[in-house]
Amino acid sequence: MPYSEAVQKFAKLIESQLERNEIIKSQKEFTDYSKLDKIIIGVAAGDGIGPAITNEAVRILEFLLEKDIKSGKIELKIIDGLTIERRAEENKAIPDDVLEELKKCHVILKGPTTTPRKGDPWPNVESANVAMRKELDLFANVRPVKIEEEGIDWTFFRENTEGSYVLGSCGINVTDEVAFDFCVATSEGCERIARAAFEFARKNKKTRVTAVTKANIIKTTDGKFLDICKEVAKEYPEITFDDWYIDIMTAKLVDEKRRRDFQVFVLPNLYGDIITDEAAEFQGGVGTAGSINMGKKYAMFEAIHGSAPRMVKEGRDKFADPCSMIKAASLLMAHIGYLEESQLLEEAMSICVFKEKKLVMTGRDTGATCTQFADYIMETIKKLKA
Repeated sequence: MPYSEAVQKFAKLIESQLERNEIIKSQKEFTDYSKLDKIIIGVAAGDGIGPAITNEAVRILEFLLEKDIKSGKIELKIIDGLTIERRAEENKAIPDDVLEELKKCHVILKGPTTTPRKGDPWPNVESANVAMRKELDLFANVRPVKIEEEGIDWTFFRENTEGSYVLGSCGINVTDEVAFDFCVATSEGCERIARAAFEFARKNKKTRVTAVTKANIIKTTDGKFLDICKEVAKEYPEITFDDWYIDIMTAKLVDEKRRRDFQVFVLPNLYGDIITDEAAEFQGGVGTAGSINMGKKYAMFEAIHGSAPRMVKEGRDKFADPCSMIKAASLLMAHIGYLEESQLLEEAMSICVFKEKKLVMTGRDTGATCTQFADYIMETIKKLKA
């Protein structure tokens, strides 16, 4: 790519981010689900093991929300087309008709989707996750990790629409030997994720919020993120604020003496992606962890792991662990106001995964199928309600 062409491409990227910043500044308040006549839950199963595990999460939603589904208060809307085959055919991260259907929903339960990498037999389409976060402005990725017996109760607020991922498919090969990617931070973007973390801490009586950056090295974008977190922290004097660098934080999460002190984390996109996978290992791996992708108008709930195409190729998708998607369903119910149902599901999962362990997921025929495990959870819920 000639030097002048690279400069022109960079200029267009700058313009697009300035436009995005103006859109962020014009946003309205969060959706109040209690005021809706009907809550539409979109279901997009995704790729690989996605359909198998998403189906079990839907079965549990239907079980717990049966009354309001029958009355029409809740609608489960199946959305097809968010597959790698369809996305590759149209060479789009999200096909236009699929995006239109997603925007008709209030919240979305989404299975894992495949993101092509170099050498894959697919065009270099953008991650469906990244695209959905941008299109629906899902700026906060919220991932809870809780293990009572180890004193771990963490909630991670990962910024979702900026950082190193927002322009991940827009890098520039200036020459065969020099390549650039880009990291973006806006004041509005940093402020709203910081405020979301502190508001959560205040509402849930948490006493500590920790920012995680590499501001000593990535001085401009990480520096802006940290500076704004410090400013927002001044508005919450009852909450202790501190900051750590990402490298030492990954070490402190495995430090049994220190890790119990942490409560709420706020961090840029890339670091949040890395550290929440590490954190999930403490409660049984990424297969057990769900997450919220939250904006002011929309919210999307998903597993934090990938689509595991190898499991499908080997005929093992029916043995995939559905706990990640079931956890996502629990987070979804809590988000739209069904706290009692969410708590019931959380209690049942704790019993099934950590206490009774009558069925074990191994990912192979040596363990339970995802359908058997979902049945086990629903039977446990019936016992809890009896």
